Order: sequence, then structure tokens, then C-alpha cells
Amino acid sequence: MTRRISWREASARRLERQFLANPLAAGTGGPEEIVAAMLGTHAQVPSAAEMSVGIRAEGMTRTAVRAALAQDRSLVRTHGPRGTVHLLPARELPLWTAALTAIPSGRSPFPPDIRLTGEQAAQVVTAVGEALDGVCLTLEELDEQVVARTGPWAGDRVMPAFQDLWPRWRQVLHRAGQSGALCFGPNRGRKVTYTRPPRFDPLPPAEALRRLLLRYLTAYGPATPQDFAKWLAAPSGWAVGLFEEALGEAAVEEVLFEGRRAWVAAGDTGFPAEPVRGVRLLPYFDAYVIAAQPRELLFPGAAQGRALAGGQAGNFPVLLVDGVVAGVWHQRRRGRRTTVTVEPLDRLTARRTRELGERAERVGEVLEATAELVIGEVRTGAHA
Repeated sequence: MTRRISWREASARRLERQFLANPLAAGTGGPEEIVAAMLGTHAQVPSAAEMSVGIRAEGMTRTAVRAALAQDRSLVRTHGPRGTVHLLPARELPLWTAALTAIPSGRSPFPPDIRLTGEQAAQVVTAVGEALDGVCLTLEELDEQVVARTGPWAGDRVMPAFQDLWPRWRQVLHRAGQSGALCFGPNRGRKVTYTRPPRFDPLPPAEALRRLLLRYLTAYGPATPQDFAKWLAAPSGWAVGLFEEALGEAAVEEVLFEGRRAWVAAGDTGFPAEPVRGVRLLPYFDAYVIAAQPRELLFPGAAQGRALAGGQAGNFPVLLVDGVVAGVWHQRRRGRRTTVTVEPLDRLTARRTRELGERAERVGEVLEATAELVIGEVRTGAHA
């Protein structure tokens, strides 16, 4: 008989496996364990990435996340799922690079006279890796090195970006990151630098994709091929084929999730009997709100209009109540103090208001600041 899973059960398991129900105990693991459980931490906004990791572990602050990046290098900041900037565990680069580069790329958004050919894109990725081997370069310095290693065509300023024109080669900057040729280095003053992560041998692509699918289902299942494709910004038909292969290998099994067909990793059909209660504050682009589906159940009622930006999750920091989005929030730092403004969509009980105060204090601890909670309207718009 097909196992039936409710949203409440799925949400509780996801919260548990994300260290949101019970933060990682102090001394039992570092930032890389948390990032691995999240399947990467969105890091376009570095402070939000630090918050995503920090709230999932007892006593962890942004200093620990920064140390994992800059000192022991157990984390790397590079281009991950959807081509966006992520924190990834360094030890998992063989998996991530093999899987991400095996995903079919979508149609180029650029006109034919701007696009790179497949051969040119490969030349650029190779040139980026060679130029960054053992050094840290600013983007302008990397421009010069890539053009010198490929040809003038790579430097043609034809790529529209931020009311400017960038060199042609930069349209595959994210692919260089996904392939392991590039990651972020330490800032040089106000300028971002890039370097190359330590060399490694990627996994075979088919094995990497299979592992990533099962990791995704473990963290965010039950899920459909369409959910998986959305999470990766991959073609839906390709994801259907990947699920069919896994089903043929008995690596996944079907369940009924809120009345729709969905899948979990084979044998992974245990779900908590009790829901996860309480309030939580999640920052911009937190993995839980990006990956958890179906989105209409995660963002019920008024949350769809207030906490989504054109249907996209992550553009607002969100207040969770009992595992679903029930408001938005924003923090503004001044010196050693930060004001945490929370806009609930429904009236909070006295108990939940007290708990919200504790969550705001934890935000301050992660940021190494003293937090003041304000309950009121959030006037800040969605992050781009």
C-alpha cells in the first residue's frame, strides 16, 4: 500500500533534518556539517548565509562561518545550484562539480552574436582555472588573463549587465565556478577576488547525479521531478528521466504527498508523529524556503502576496510559525546593536511573542550584536 504523507509530517521532517527543529549541539560539528545538510547555503548576500548557518547550531556566530571559509577552508563560496552563489563543503566539491556540470543548460538568453560556442565556453573555463591556480585575482585582472589565454573575442564588451557591457566570456563565469575552476577568494579592500579551489577528482557524472537526487529527497522529500528541476533550474523532462532511472534501480519509492504522487529515497518513509511547533526567523534565500515544496502550502494565504516576490521565494526574510511562512522581517545594524523588525501576518499569542524575542536575540548573537525586537511594518522591499 502506498504510504500517505501529510504536509505537517513532511514539514516536521524537513525542519528536523535542517537543524531548524533542534540546532546542532555545540562541539558536535562545524559549519560544513550544517551546509551539507542544507545541500548548500545561498550566499549572494554573505551576511544572510552566515545567518542561515549560525541559527542552525548552538552558540555559533558569523566568526565560525568566516573561519570555515578563510582559515581551515572547509567551506568554499562559489557558484552552485541554479548558477547562484552558494557556500558548499570543500569535501563535497567532487560531487557538486560533477553533478552541476552534467545538468543540461537551458537556452542562452543572449542573441546569437553575443553567445559563446560550446568550444569557446570550454576554452574560457580552462583559461579561468589556469589563471587562478595559486593566486587571487580581481574580476578586472581575471578579464585580462582570460583574454590573453583565449583571444580578443573573449574580451568583446557585448554582454549587457547592470547598465553596462561586460566582456563576452563572463556569461559562463558561473559555469567556471560549477566546474571547480573558480571560487571566491578573500576581498582585496572593497574588491571581490577569485581563486581556484584545491584540486580534486570529480565523481563520474551519473553517480554524482544519482547521489545528489537521493540527498535532495532525504533533505526535502517527498518531492516530484518538477520540484527537483525547479531547485536546480534544470529542464523538467530531464528530471523526469533521472527519477525514472532511480526508480528502475529501486533507489526511490513512490508515496502520496497531500494527494499527489511524489517520491522519497528508498526505505526513507519514516516521518515524525508530531509537528514542529514554534516561531523561527529565516534570512534571505534560506534553503528551507527555497527548496521546500509545494510552495502554496509553505506560503499559505496572505503569505503568498506578502512574502513572495513574483512567485519567487527567498527575496524576503521570513517568519515561520509552526513550519509555515507567517510574516516577514528585516534587521538593521548600527554599530554593536541591530534592530530586528518583524511583521507578523496574524496576531501572535503572548507565548509566541516571548519566543520571538528569543529568536531575535539569537539573530543578534549570530551577528555578534545586541538585538532589539520591534513588531511592526517592514518597509524594506524585496531583495533582487
